[in-house]
Amino acid sequence: MSSLAKRFGFRQKETEPPIVKVDSDVESKTINDVKEKEIAGQTTGSDAKRYSEVEANTQLRQIQRNHRWDPNLPEELEDVIEDATDHHDLNQEIGLVDELLENSPYPEVRAAVRNYDEDVPVNTVRAWVLGMLLTTIASGLNALFALRQPAISINSLTVQLVAYPLGVAWYHAFPSRQFRLFGKSFSLNPGPFNIKEHTLIVIMANVNVAGGVAYATDTLTAQRGFYGQNFGWGFNILLCISTQMTGYGLAGIFRKVLVWPATMIWPTTLINTALFHGLHDQSKTDPARTNGWSISRYRYFLIVFVAAFCWYWLPGFIAPFLSVFAFAVWIRPNNVIVNQLFGGWTGISILPITFDWTQISAYANSPLIPPWHALANTLIGTVVFFWITTIGVHYTNTFYGDYLPMSDSQAYDNTQNLYNVTKILTPNFTLDLAKYKAYSPLFLSTTFGLTYGLSFATIAAVFVQTALFHGPDLWQRLRNARTDEEDVHYRMMQKYKDVPQWWYATLFVIMIGIGLGVSLGYPTDMHWWGYFVAIIIAFVWFIPIGLVQGATSIQIGLNVFTEFITGYIQPGRPVAMMLFKTYGYITMAQGLYFAQDLKLGQYMKISPRSLFACQTIATIWASLVQVAVLEWGLGGAIEDVCTEHQVNRFSCPNGRVFFNASIIWGLIGPQRIFSPGSIYANLQYFWLAGILLPVLIYIGARMFPKSNIKYLSAALIFGGTNDIPPATPLNYLSWGIVGYIFNRYIRNRYRGWWMRFNYITSAGLDVGLAISTIVIILAVNLTNTSMPSWWGVSVANNNMDNNDLAIKYPNPNPSATGRFFGPTVW
Repeated sequence: MSSLAKRFGFRQKETEPPIVKVDSDVESKTINDVKEKEIAGQTTGSDAKRYSEVEANTQLRQIQRNHRWDPNLPEELEDVIEDATDHHDLNQEIGLVDELLENSPYPEVRAAVRNYDEDVPVNTVRAWVLGMLLTTIASGLNALFALRQPAISINSLTVQLVAYPLGVAWYHAFPSRQFRLFGKSFSLNPGPFNIKEHTLIVIMANVNVAGGVAYATDTLTAQRGFYGQNFGWGFNILLCISTQMTGYGLAGIFRKVLVWPATMIWPTTLINTALFHGLHDQSKTDPARTNGWSISRYRYFLIVFVAAFCWYWLPGFIAPFLSVFAFAVWIRPNNVIVNQLFGGWTGISILPITFDWTQISAYANSPLIPPWHALANTLIGTVVFFWITTIGVHYTNTFYGDYLPMSDSQAYDNTQNLYNVTKILTPNFTLDLAKYKAYSPLFLSTTFGLTYGLSFATIAAVFVQTALFHGPDLWQRLRNARTDEEDVHYRMMQKYKDVPQWWYATLFVIMIGIGLGVSLGYPTDMHWWGYFVAIIIAFVWFIPIGLVQGATSIQIGLNVFTEFITGYIQPGRPVAMMLFKTYGYITMAQGLYFAQDLKLGQYMKISPRSLFACQTIATIWASLVQVAVLEWGLGGAIEDVCTEHQVNRFSCPNGRVFFNASIIWGLIGPQRIFSPGSIYANLQYFWLAGILLPVLIYIGARMFPKSNIKYLSAALIFGGTNDIPPATPLNYLSWGIVGYIFNRYIRNRYRGWWMRFNYITSAGLDVGLAISTIVIILAVNLTNTSMPSWWGVSVANNNMDNNDLAIKYPNPNPSATGRFFGPTVW
């Protein structure tokens, strides 16, 4: 191994690589000149001697251009490339080209993804049967328990863990006899359960469980459970399929930008790839390469998994004080200011301490996934907006903070009660303006109000940031028939037949037709042009938001933006608002989940046509399953479903939130909340902030290219904390601190250990928590079992922070009739 390989952690290929033939025409200027389509994309030191200095220098300079604004490329590697190209050091240039063509330039990818392909069966009966079985079970249970509070959510890691013993058991149980059907031969047992079959199974499930449950089911639950509307099976199935799959067409169309390039790491997929290799490769670790550790990744995963499973019983049931370790609140449980500043449930967690992996990973996922710059940008946004700005706004009573909680996700009226939407509705679910003026304007907690402003800034910032930093490169890439990236994993995929672009385009057009039919063929109050505006929003923001998610694992949502737009263009239409939000937001979000799985398929070397088949078929089937479960649950099988006091807690929390949002944004509308003269009008200035900050960062990065300014991301500073509330600063601060320890300190100081065990650690913690949560809910919550009262329970429960009572002036004027606080006219 070369000194460069040792320095940057490159791994040599474990099998003999094919020889790369290099064109002697030195006028060629792209990295494709040293590749052949049919090879796996590897070079060796002996091959490198064939390069001329001009060729090697040209390739390195192209790599520099491709990664000019890439925050994930190691700084030391950038410096070495620059030094080699500036000094025209032939040996160093050849060594760099050799290493960069042989493996990914990113340590996190090299740690979790193999730089070679295995020729093993993929489209097997075993993979499809297990994949469809687990897709059915996971999507069905997620749909059922999404109606419950708290919900059970089966994620892809849980499916991945369960699939492994099932696949191994299949190998031992079924005969290897060959069968013939329609002229094709197949076997029920093609050999040992392999890593590609495993990947196909997980991708089939993940297209449906990545977001927990199909977002359209929240619309259907709100309609059935709260509006009393039922448009029938046809509407339900077509809505679910079209909202899930419209984005798939976009993912395929834009895969040359969001999937093929090396810069699109998609860090979340690295947890899956690390677990795949940990389960299928149980060999021992070389201690010389991992800071002295010799344990196999498989055994290490099992230890972390069991430890996480056992530990969560403490903060999750036995000792809840460990979940939010707010000792200042325990000392002064009835002090408003102490609970607001130090509380972890409805406060801003000035001292963010938790021993609960749920609190750390609940909203932003595992902190061991994102790169350090994404963590840093999110922490900057948390401190600036949810510490400094929140304190300033709340204690100056700007949004009537004296009469409201500092941080929660409820909407209030001027009597400090939850906003009662039934008081402003007509029998036809339209706004009664006279009742609204007699009742109350809408009030939000301080962090909730700021979140809307930050959402405005985020939508503007991600668009401006993309145009400034990536505009010319994106245009060039979109114009090219193929990508000119140096990604070794993309090159290995060239031996497989690609999916033609027209397949994705046709799928996109078909789903547009179905979506338009759903919107106009039923009494949804949706204008045809409103549907196309929603699709255009998803289309325009697909690449900008995808670039952020592909590099950081953080997805910026369009939910607030779509609510805002539809409230202005289609006022007084709550059902239309729900459809507009679903098509505008979920088309983008679900499409990016599909793009993420396409990247997982590229890392694991799954044939693109196999991916296309498994993703489309599994999505259609899971949509049918989820609709069937909803019809069963909402059709009378669950008594008193969607009522607040349902005996088994099937109170439809997601559907209730969706219903309230449709009333607030579809009826009251943003013009009565954010327009000039309204309570939250000043939040509109965040649009300007979202435009200006990326411009300032871009200017600074151009003026000082060697500074850390290039790591700043306005989109993440404004939008990295988009789940506050219901998340709290505790969630993001603890997430950022833990992530920084692993992905900055340990990554730099103990690189060998980090490359071998970081993602396995994350997988063990996540799967252990998921299984433990399922067991606790099934064994404890569903049986109405409660933990006997002791200090660790009472101290966590008996304080203003936990009970959402940390308000400066609770019931300030109980003798007044009709109004306690706020404006007199609205």
